[in-house]
Amino acid sequence: MSGDDGTPGNSGYGKKAFKRSRSHFADRITADGRDGWPVEAGRYRLVVSRACPWASRALVSRRLLGLEDALSLAVADPIQDDRSWRFTLDPDGRDPVLGIRYLSEAYDRRETGYPGGVSVPAVVDVPSGALVTNDYQQLTLDLATEWTALHRPGAPDLYPQALRDEIDEVMAGVHEDVNNGVYRAGFATGQEEYEAACAGVFRRLEQLTPRLERRRYLVGDTITEADIRLFTTLVRFDAVYHGHFKCNRWKLTENPVLWGYVRDLFQTPGFGDTVDFDHIKRHYYQVHTGINPTGIVPMGPDLTGWLTPHHRQELGGRPFGDGTPPGPARTDEQVPVRGRP
Repeated sequence: MSGDDGTPGNSGYGKKAFKRSRSHFADRITADGRDGWPVEAGRYRLVVSRACPWASRALVSRRLLGLEDALSLAVADPIQDDRSWRFTLDPDGRDPVLGIRYLSEAYDRRETGYPGGVSVPAVVDVPSGALVTNDYQQLTLDLATEWTALHRPGAPDLYPQALRDEIDEVMAGVHEDVNNGVYRAGFATGQEEYEAACAGVFRRLEQLTPRLERRRYLVGDTITEADIRLFTTLVRFDAVYHGHFKCNRWKLTENPVLWGYVRDLFQTPGFGDTVDFDHIKRHYYQVHTGINPTGIVPMGPDLTGWLTPHHRQELGGRPFGDGTPPGPARTDEQVPVRGRP
């Protein structure tokens, strides 16, 4: 997530038609190190914002796979300035491992004068301080398939070989119409542009509803990468996309199937314990001054419903397959009370 659509800083959001840029730095960290970046415990640092749905995918995957000790975590302030993501949540405003104030410094160490946006998630090589990748689409797939030697015992298979074609197909539709669609609606500069994007969001959600009415998860009978990618948009839906991005044909809480589905995931270890609603709301409403010039953050919605019974277990399914749930979140990575239901 960044101002990578070419707009000039925070005030530019909503002033230009939204187009998500391709990840410029697409090196992969692999078991065989074929791009020059071998999987190695402790070598890399994952930089995220808990506000960002694209970064939240990596947070969920890292927790489910038990990579916390192998891949350290830096959490950026949800409020960007015009230099993008900053480490003002840390003492002295510097990341304690990388020693930098802005994520852009790691980008500069990789490519001086890089003209594109500074986005999260990003993986930084700790020894050199240089960015390795900001390829949000490939990153979580590689965590699931290339980092297996460092997975915890009982880690689930989030991208099972036999189901990859179906997972890819489902994820492609969700990405185009839902993950990206809410942004095209929210940053639209004209009525027709907005209506087309908003219609696409709800058309896809309405197509997914009967699928999830019959089955607990999107593909197969266990949690996969497809569920992670849908979850990170749905968990933000009523809090920011319904109002701030004008995706308001109905609220998620008004769709019993999707509301039950996302609550089921939220209550599954590794999902809800990575979500910070305070960061989410403050980022969208205070950073996107081009579409919310007052910077006022709404009081709602009521978050207590996230912990209510969902009864999705009656559909069967095994959340972690033959594996086990992750243990409690590390103390230094737990979401503060203000960000929880």
